[in-house]
Amino acid sequence: MFATYLIGLREGLEAALVISILVAFLVKSQRRDRLPQVWLGVGSAVLLSVLFGWLLTYTSTTVLDSSAERELFDAITSVLAVCFVTWMIFWMRRAARSIAGELRGKLTDALALGSLAVLLMAFLAVIREGLETALIFFSAAQTVGGQNGPLYALIGGLLTSAVLGWLLYASAVRINLSTFFTWTGALLILVAAGIFKYGVHDFQEAGVLPGLNSLAFDISNVLEPGTWYATLLSGMFNITPAPSVLEVIAWFAYGIPVLVLFLKPTRRGPAKPATSAPDRATPADPAAAPQNA
Repeated sequence: MFATYLIGLREGLEAALVISILVAFLVKSQRRDRLPQVWLGVGSAVLLSVLFGWLLTYTSTTVLDSSAERELFDAITSVLAVCFVTWMIFWMRRAARSIAGELRGKLTDALALGSLAVLLMAFLAVIREGLETALIFFSAAQTVGGQNGPLYALIGGLLTSAVLGWLLYASAVRINLSTFFTWTGALLILVAAGIFKYGVHDFQEAGVLPGLNSLAFDISNVLEPGTWYATLLSGMFNITPAPSVLEVIAWFAYGIPVLVLFLKPTRRGPAKPATSAPDRATPADPAAAPQNA
């Protein structure tokens, strides 16, 4: 549940920041008349993301007949989810400093084209986060079986991010976004390592990869299944008491190098001079919160 809460919180806050930047820009530009188009675009993106998540679940549980087909489908979606997680955290690390300016530029162009362009721009700005959330959640939830807890945790994370996004927009709180995205990014890499390990296990279950019964170790007497700590490690990082050799190799082959690359300090370019003073009469731009992710 903590893993899916983290997914909802991280992805939700990214979407909330995007929405806050768009809304703040329209308010400051005296273009409140375009706010309905923004909200319609956001709502459409959320609806399509929910539909995509339902389609993944329906395909896995209903469309596919044999267990081998379901295992293969789950394995492929797990690998895709790992790719999206990896791309997302490194993209945010690189683009966090410029995302606000890019969104304002795109929204300015959309305003010149009309209401449909504003709706489409808002839709495209949010749909990526929504589809990523659906895919990553589906893959993470598979590691704990058919339980409702991960879904409730995801909803909780999304609601938390919505509250934080509103507070940032209203300048009620200030969050060091660099610290937030660094810590959540590192945790998500470990979650992704577990998802990748689970995908390898599913490939083995489907007969695509060998070595299902070649165990790397068996610590069931220490990490007893059903205990709270075994459930926590399994649900969060997919650490199981009797993994195969290939599963362990997959976990470390992904988790260690990606974590090292992510935490490696990056060089910063020279800061751009401010072109205008902030408008204190309007809601603060949430992107102005401290960040160097």
